[in-house]
Amino acid sequence: MDNNNSPKRERLGSRLGFILLSAGCAIGIGNVWRFPYITAKNGGGLFVLLYLIFLVIMGIPVMCMEFSMGRSAQASPVKIYHKIKPQDKKWRAHGYASLVGNTMLMMFYTSVTAWMLQYFVYMVSGKFNNVTDTSGVSLVFGDMLSHPWIMLLFVAFVVIVGFLVCSFDMQKGLEKISKIMMVMLLGLIVVLAIHSFTLDGASEGLKFYLMPSLEKIKEIGLFTVIVEAMNQAFFTLSLGIGSMAIFGSFIGKERSLLGESVNIACLDTFVALMSGLIIFPAFFTYMPGADITQAAGPNLIFVTLPNIFINMPLGKLWGALFFLFMSFAAFSTIFAVFQNILSCVQEISGWSKKKACLICGIAILILSIPCVLGFNLWAGFEPLGQGSGIMDLEDYIVSNILLPLGSLVVVIFCNHKFGWGFKSFQDEANQGKGLKVKNWMRIYFAYILPFIISAILIYGVITPFI
Repeated sequence: MDNNNSPKRERLGSRLGFILLSAGCAIGIGNVWRFPYITAKNGGGLFVLLYLIFLVIMGIPVMCMEFSMGRSAQASPVKIYHKIKPQDKKWRAHGYASLVGNTMLMMFYTSVTAWMLQYFVYMVSGKFNNVTDTSGVSLVFGDMLSHPWIMLLFVAFVVIVGFLVCSFDMQKGLEKISKIMMVMLLGLIVVLAIHSFTLDGASEGLKFYLMPSLEKIKEIGLFTVIVEAMNQAFFTLSLGIGSMAIFGSFIGKERSLLGESVNIACLDTFVALMSGLIIFPAFFTYMPGADITQAAGPNLIFVTLPNIFINMPLGKLWGALFFLFMSFAAFSTIFAVFQNILSCVQEISGWSKKKACLICGIAILILSIPCVLGFNLWAGFEPLGQGSGIMDLEDYIVSNILLPLGSLVVVIFCNHKFGWGFKSFQDEANQGKGLKVKNWMRIYFAYILPFIISAILIYGVITPFI
């Protein structure tokens, strides 16, 4: 039974606010530390082209479906199925799984956001002044991870700021702050990219980034390149756990949702592509001959790039700007997901916004502790094999299981009669001006898209063990 004490639904004040908030949820550190690495690993230009194709045929349709469900229900993920399909209770499990997924995402994302802030402080305060090589940078990173109390202090700061912003009226708090932050984020990335174009290794770096490497493709196999591009296109938009549905519930029906999904995907893709324009020229200028595919994930951001900054003119300035940009990217996701969690909890409990912020903030802070300890006191726990940690386990559950499984549920629900049905989804998505969902798309949405997502799910589940 729905809680009749649920607070009145808030509204975003503008279309721009909706686009920037939704894009902010999709834009995150994965755009910067995963996309360049995975592009280099899979042969450059061909991978980028395939990524863009799969973004159009997979990511945008699922995003449109999530937005449509949220706007139709005018509810958070935990209540969407109650509103759209009240007589059929079996779908409701996905709503609660979405809350679990968003919470688990924040259990490790708060730590990574804290790292970005710490490195910004390091760059500004001169922590790297006496560091001259990669081994020195590695020591700084290792030292940061070895101090749980300092890390937890930064995590607490992230959680407090996140829920403080969400505690205000949406238009004056979350929407206003996100607009300012996203504009600054986009401005910083353009400045950093222009600077990279002036470096000596810019030409070689751009060639490596944008030209297909037939040798690399032959080495790893075309099928692997296709699967990796499909995988990256799917995960970059954070679909499957209601992260987009919640923002659909905060907007009116003036614009069609397929067109808005395209706009948001373009912003997300812009940040991912620009990150490559920043990183590859710098890498080929200051680390010629090194293999960027050996600098995956955190090592790329916290070891390789700082090593580049300390060796370039005005490196302290460019390093500070880069980690400020990364902090904005991380906080854009923090704000959006915190709002999702907050809306779910309010609709379940009927609590006021401030009470929900306080309780959710305490809960997220406590749940973030295992990830913090996973790099020091609990470092011996390797759940996915040698070299893995608690963060890897949490990331695996969210990225490899909950996101694709949730997206599969959304696609089936929106396109089959035993769910919401294609006609109902189409009618909701097409209200307003903009691109429309066409009748001919139904066969693809209902039968081909679920097959592709199922393949991604299976690939993601088995990948760590092969």
